[in-house]
Amino acid sequence: EVQLVESGGGLVQAGGSLRLSCAASGFTVDNYAIGWFRQAPGKEREGVSCIRTSRAYTDYTDSVKGRFTISSDIAKNTVYLQMNSLKPEDTAVYYCAAGRSVSCKVGMAYWGKGTLVTVSS
Repeated sequence: EVQLVESGGGLVQAGGSLRLSCAASGFTVDNYAIGWFRQAPGKEREGVSCIRTSRAYTDYTDSVKGRFTISSDIAKNTVYLQMNSLKPEDTAVYYCAAGRSVSCKVGMAYWGKGTLVTVSS
């Protein structure tokens, strides 16, 4: 059974850091595109970052470039999102997802349940 479990969310002050984890089971993360998405209250879900380990591919939405870093640990079958210099506008539920596409823009077949990140001003 394919599963994605996010963890690491919480409450942090603006300027602080959090590291989100996405633990995968039922498949190996290096063969899939793994993406982080977020949805803030009253807003549409947006893509935050994507990694395709087997192709050495990473991508970030403009608003997080230079602040967030996506990485993978194949031995742990886990993908991380290191979030630094957090801003109140980063507040959202963060989801990880997996798919067979080259990027994370389409075809994300598997989704986790999300972890809440709250950044206070």
